Amino acid sequence: MNEDDEIILKAAKEVLVKFIEMRTVSPANFDEKFRSVYWTIRDTVVNSRLTGLEGRPSSGEKTPE
Repeated sequence: MNEDDEIILKAAKEVLVKFIEMRTVSPANFDEKFRSVYWTIRDTVVNSRLTGLEGRPSSGEKTPE
C-alpha cells in the first residue's frame, strides 16, 4: 500500500465515521457505503493528479524559456 492509498483510506474512514454519527450508515449498509465513499475519494485524487499532469511537458519535450 502506498502513501496515497493510506491517505485515501483514512479520509474514507473519517467520512464514514461522520455518517455513522449522523446515523445514515448502519452495519447493514456499511460495506456498500464504504466502497462508494472510498472509490469517490480515490477517483477524485487520481483525476486531480491527471489534470495536473496534462499541463506538464513530456520527458522528450523542452520547456519554453
